[in-house]
Amino acid sequence: MKKSILTLAAFSVISLAFAQTPEERGLEIAKAAELADEGFGSSSVELKMVLKNKNGQTSERTMTTRTLELTEDGDKSLIAFGSPKDVKGTATLTYTHKVGSDDQWLYLPSIKRVKRISSNNKSGPFVGSEFAYEDLSSQEVEKYTYKFLEAKGNLLLVEQDPVDPKSGYTRRIVTYNKDKGYRIEKVEFYDRKNALLKTLTYSDYKLYKNKFWRAATFNMVNHQSNKETLLQFSDYDFGVALSEDDFSQVALQRAGR
Repeated sequence: MKKSILTLAAFSVISLAFAQTPEERGLEIAKAAELADEGFGSSSVELKMVLKNKNGQTSERTMTTRTLELTEDGDKSLIAFGSPKDVKGTATLTYTHKVGSDDQWLYLPSIKRVKRISSNNKSGPFVGSEFAYEDLSSQEVEKYTYKFLEAKGNLLLVEQDPVDPKSGYTRRIVTYNKDKGYRIEKVEFYDRKNALLKTLTYSDYKLYKNKFWRAATFNMVNHQSNKETLLQFSDYDFGVALSEDDFSQVALQRAGR
């Protein structure tokens, strides 16, 4: 009997020695999600943005987003608005970086010039929506530190703390679906005072090219302003031929015309 107890005790010590810390498991989950989405190359998609104010009144905008996948650094993306008239031609270019602040530019057709978005202003609202400019960046593992919180069936909750001190968030709680390619189901954003600021919910997922999960609906709810922004995606195209020339400042101005 004593031998059995000692054997169990030794086994427990060995198990603890090889057990993952919450930080290690959180990082492992983030890397698994990144790996599951690698290889799409480039894509374009049409979007409808619905803005809802605190009184429930809505307004709509349309835009096109193009994305170029880069493995040595973060992805590049270009968003161009098609309607309504007051924002038509407005375009945003984002260079996500794995390390350091992202590069972002905004083209304003009213003054026909490109404006660089300061890293100090990345937490500002993207064209009046509940999305911040920093929310436009691709999900790069290096941008956060991680801590696994809990598992709820096939859902894994991971805390992500931004590395960039200029981020508008102290942390994010991200819910991954491990049975569906570690796709993201929900993100909760906490402000600089560590109060819940926003919740982004992903829904209406569709699998493309038998690998890449894409949600047809993003719903961002601001709990402090009681405003919402709904993004509805359609006409995903993974066959479009894009190069880095399509993501230059010249291309940004051209997209806005």
